Amino acid sequence: MSVAAVHDSPTDTLRSIPISALEHHAYCPRQAALIHVDGYFESNVDTVRGDLAHAAVDTLGTRNDRRGRKVWHSLPVWSDTIGVHGICDTVQFTDHGPTPVEHKSGRYHPGGPADLQVAAQVLCLREMFQAPIPYGVVFSGRDRRRHEVLVDDDLTRSVADTARAVRALLDSGTLPPPVNDTRCVRCSLKPGCLPDTPRAPHPDLFTPRPHGDWRD
Repeated sequence: MSVAAVHDSPTDTLRSIPISALEHHAYCPRQAALIHVDGYFESNVDTVRGDLAHAAVDTLGTRNDRRGRKVWHSLPVWSDTIGVHGICDTVQFTDHGPTPVEHKSGRYHPGGPADLQVAAQVLCLREMFQAPIPYGVVFSGRDRRRHEVLVDDDLTRSVADTARAVRALLDSGTLPPPVNDTRCVRCSLKPGCLPDTPRAPHPDLFTPRPHGDWRD
């Protein structure tokens, strides 16, 4: 499936959204709204670990790897068709064309939000270089392994659908309700998100007690 095949209309002019917002929304729509609507962010040990993992690839520039292949760090990418933009941690120029490598400090989860993020990068590079790039790579700092993510029709459609959902969220300016599940345990936004705050009062909260007398 081509990128154009998932575009709403050939005449649409889409407001471009950050690729990072796709990952945030795939993980938790409320997290995406807190960051990209409210501008709220907090750091914790996990986010600091992630910053350290990116330190080696956060400087824009090129070099050659041990195999003599060209490698580009912090490469800005965009897609006018889907309406997304971002920065690739690393782009390796291989026989398959420019291949993005997204660096993650934690464990890799197949089919997780990182797949959506690197797939969006692949779609941007396909559009920019007019190259049939088959996959992207997620590098996991936890196991020190590269995980190839095949960007097929289903994943292409998921990227486009998530981009529409994020754009609708930004346009609405509303904050989705908290999920209060295992995703919240290590989330750095928990202090401001307040996921365990009751959404509605207990049904008995405003129920009058029976009348008593002075001996009660």
